[in-house]
Amino acid sequence: MEDLTEDKIHSLEEKAVEARELLIQMLVEAGSGHSAGSLGMADIFTAFYFHILAHNPKDPDWADRDRLILSNGHICPIRYVSMAQAGYFPIDELKTLRKLDSRLQGHPHRTSLPGLETTSGPLGEGISQAIGVALSAKLDGKKYDVWCVTSDGEHQEGNTWEAVMFAAKYKINNLCVIVDRNNIQIDGFTEDVMPLDDLAQKYKAFNWHVIEIDGHNFRAIVDAANEVKAIFEKPTVIIAHTIPGKGVDFMENKFEWHGMPPDTQDVSGAPPKGEQAKKALAELRTLQGKIESEHE
Repeated sequence: MEDLTEDKIHSLEEKAVEARELLIQMLVEAGSGHSAGSLGMADIFTAFYFHILAHNPKDPDWADRDRLILSNGHICPIRYVSMAQAGYFPIDELKTLRKLDSRLQGHPHRTSLPGLETTSGPLGEGISQAIGVALSAKLDGKKYDVWCVTSDGEHQEGNTWEAVMFAAKYKINNLCVIVDRNNIQIDGFTEDVMPLDDLAQKYKAFNWHVIEIDGHNFRAIVDAANEVKAIFEKPTVIIAHTIPGKGVDFMENKFEWHGMPPDTQDVSGAPPKGEQAKKALAELRTLQGKIESEHE
């Protein structure tokens, strides 16, 4: 992994804002999709595809690539955007999201799009899948890392904790779970629906190495990834505190934007449309201008 210079941070910040703009545009075109979580994870996916992962968009099946498993498949729009930006497929193809015969399905489908490692949709399965991939790497003597992105809400499911126990027992040190700790789920705030705190203490009790970060701080994201590579005796979890709807003021921290069909929209929902979409894009472009001025 190359050094993270101030110029590189600036480049990543710009790339993340561009990703959010492309995300809004593709969701509006699709007429459906998940806004809040996707916007909130734009910085994480940007950091991975443009700094952290060992991968090759021109050779998606490269044997020694790092594996990125997406457990909470409903935020695949932001993964698609990052993949398109990285060169896995043309950016114009983002407009086909959720359309008939599109490679960009509403949840990731492994055989539809090169560069996807698993098919996901049902929540709570990703860590188990990632364990299988990580174990196979060990059996084959491979050195690649396995990263698994999960939601906080799916930690309300028992099979998640079965997987967490298993990974600790077998000291699967080539696995890192990244928890999108945005505190929302489809029908409310996680701490109202089924409280999860203290997640860090829970993982520590299961004998994982725990790192907590600001999921919008690129230096923190990259430093955490570097720390993961230095842990040899156990699996690691990065609890990334993120803001759902990040970058669009009227969407931030509102669980209603998790996912809602457009025809049920009132003042909130997903995706934005009409004047809401224009306002969202205007806010993101203002954010881009702020980033530019800070680095002049």
